[in-house]
Amino acid sequence: MAEIRKGEVTMKGNPVDLIGPRLKAGDQAPDFSCATKGEAGLAVLSLKDTAGKARLFSVVPSLDTPVCSVQTKTLSKTLAELGDKVGAYTISMDLPFAMARFCADAGVVNMTNLSDLHNHSFGEHYGVLMHGTPVPLLTRALFVVDPSGTIVHAEYVKEVTNEPDYGPAIEALKKAAGA
Repeated sequence: MAEIRKGEVTMKGNPVDLIGPRLKAGDQAPDFSCATKGEAGLAVLSLKDTAGKARLFSVVPSLDTPVCSVQTKTLSKTLAELGDKVGAYTISMDLPFAMARFCADAGVVNMTNLSDLHNHSFGEHYGVLMHGTPVPLLTRALFVVDPSGTIVHAEYVKEVTNEPDYGPAIEALKKAAGA
C-alpha cells in the first residue's frame, strides 16, 4: 500500500490523512489514468496524453461545492489570456458527466475535466487522495508541470475548505509556457 501521510491537511479544522507522496518542484510528474467525457463519449487520459505544453492540474474535492466552483471559475478566467499555450485540467472524484454539466453551466470552456474515480491513480501518485473519508475524495491542490514533465509548482492547500494561492501557480505556468 502507498504511503499514508498523517494529518497532512484539515477539513473544517479536522485532521485528514493523505495517501501517496508529497510532491515538490523538481520532481518528475507521475503518470496517471483518469476518465474524461469528450465529444465521442468516455475516454481515459494519462499524463502522456497531456504532454506537449505546460500544464496546470487543479485538484478539487467536488465541483458541486462552493470553494471548488470558485477555484475552477477563477482559474478558467485567469487562463483565458494564455489560450492554447497551456493545458489546464480539473481533477476530482466527480463523474465525468457531472463535471461536464458543471462546466457547461458555469461557462468553463478552457479546462479539461478528469475524473479520478476510474482508479484513483492521480490521487495516489500525486499524494492527494484522502484516507478514511466516507467516500473517496481528493484534497485541494495545484500542480504545474512543464513541457518536459517536471513539476515546477506544487501546492497542497492546508485547509481543504480554503482556496489555493493562485498567483504562484499562474506565474509558474506562464514561465513554463514561455508566456
